[in-house]
Amino acid sequence: MKIYDFFISLLYPRKCPFCGKIIDEAILYCSDCAKKLPYIPAEFQPRSFDFVDECHSIFYYRDMVQDSILRYKFHDCAGFCKIYGHFLRKYIDENRISCDIISWVPLSRKRYRKRGYDQARLLADECAVAYSTKSVSLLRKIRDTKAQSGISDASVRKENVKGAYAAQDCADICGKTVLLVDDVVTTGSTVSECSRILKNAGAARVVVLSVAAVVK
Repeated sequence: MKIYDFFISLLYPRKCPFCGKIIDEAILYCSDCAKKLPYIPAEFQPRSFDFVDECHSIFYYRDMVQDSILRYKFHDCAGFCKIYGHFLRKYIDENRISCDIISWVPLSRKRYRKRGYDQARLLADECAVAYSTKSVSLLRKIRDTKAQSGISDASVRKENVKGAYAAQDCADICGKTVLLVDDVVTTGSTVSECSRILKNAGAARVVVLSVAAVVK
């Protein structure tokens, strides 16, 4: 280890993204959390929503995973994308998920400026490594909406995102399968709206992949 890296590791030791315990630089998360991660069973995979052909999610959105994702999104923990990327690529490989183009559910400009990064784009970039390609921006958020996490009613969530997204640079998606990446899927309203737009732009199939989901 270089001297610079050594001192950086002393000042900013690697911590488990799920429990916060200090861990060795060579591992991504601690062994205790590895035993307790709330994986969604295979029998609940994949799900489908309006305009979504398949929806795959790795974890239940609860407990340590929920806490971790909230830190990722709201507490400047963009580096967590590397850990989530590990799980996403593993899932892609094990389930042989194929696609032609990888994209993501984008933030509004207002929220991007406030946060400084788009958490779903970082995840899409991590997924793209599994296909030896790059993610492509196919959607833009044209209307800043109330955070979906603050809305419990499914019908209100659906109305909240209606008309909030628009297609961009979609000339090459005609007849192709798009892998749409997001951090969390709850009622499916957001990914359904995004998938509707992609299909209207010519996509043949839309497959959604998220780190976590609310599964009832």
